[in-house]
Amino acid sequence: MHWYGEAGNLSTDPAQCEERILNTAAIPSVLCNWEDLREAGLITSREEYIRAVREVAVFLAVKGIAADLDTKDAALLQMVRTLDEMDEVINLLTERVTDWHAAITPGTSHKYTRANGPRLVQKIAKSGSPSLKRVAREILSLSGVRTDLMKEVSREAVSVIPNMSALVGGLVAARLISRVGGLDAAAKLPGSSIQVIGAESALFSHIRTGSSSPKHGIIFQHRRVHNANKEVRGKVARQLAAKLAIAARLDLYRGELDAAFVEQANAKIDKIFGGES
Repeated sequence: MHWYGEAGNLSTDPAQCEERILNTAAIPSVLCNWEDLREAGLITSREEYIRAVREVAVFLAVKGIAADLDTKDAALLQMVRTLDEMDEVINLLTERVTDWHAAITPGTSHKYTRANGPRLVQKIAKSGSPSLKRVAREILSLSGVRTDLMKEVSREAVSVIPNMSALVGGLVAARLISRVGGLDAAAKLPGSSIQVIGAESALFSHIRTGSSSPKHGIIFQHRRVHNANKEVRGKVARQLAAKLAIAARLDLYRGELDAAFVEQANAKIDKIFGGES
């Protein structure tokens, strides 16, 4: 079958073509004969055929983009990506301001200023040179916006991905699904993949060079992983990731908190965290 149908049922209408392309059991052939449409009286030249192909392609692309933006996690993904980019901007500007301050302040150690960047920015905002003071104040203002956005991300995550948020907190859960492209993608991953989300560089290095494999990625930000003893940290991360894989599926297909699952999952993770086998 061609994208424009078969003999006796030919059409270049984008809506009809969409239904035909999406509902047919076989993949429509792209090796089409434009003369079929000319003989049917739908077009008069190959140029018209190319325009018809373009109209159908654009129609499908617009519908696809609209569908992606209509997912329940679309806003959350944009929020957490904005938050992460704000972190990068704040850190970069803080480094620049502290280096600027060191350059005009005799005897100042660059190493010291870098280590005390946030605190130094607050000091510069009160007593620096006019231009430097203004930049420092903008950094503090942006940091305030960042704090408010972080709280909003956490609240939105609890609503959109309640089970994942109940296990690792809204912010970490949001960053996990953001890194893989959304909740739908996260729900398809096994626990072993969720465990190393955010540690891709270390994972590829392990594959290429045989270096130690990463035990955790973004989930290290959760207290039960980074506070765990080294002897059990890998087990905690593995168990937590396995439960997150289930939680992602619950959030995608049910969309509501499963209190019984969360309670059982937390009990099992806490048991490993406490050093019990």
